Amino acid sequence: MKSDVMPSIVQMEYGVLQQLVKEVKETVAKDIKMPAVKSKSSFGSVDMWNIRRNAKSAASMFKG
Repeated sequence: MKSDVMPSIVQMEYGVLQQLVKEVKETVAKDIKMPAVKSKSSFGSVDMWNIRRNAKSAASMFKG
């Protein structure tokens, strides 16, 4: 197995490197309540009718 290590292209100071790799302790907010998720509406025939109607009116603008 080859174990050649290439030197790092980016050179940085030791203090900067330590700041970048420092572990940050985080807490999880347990008392926040998320709003109820609404059910996703289905795509109906009325939606398709509106799309077709709007496409026809948009196409008439370009023909004239």
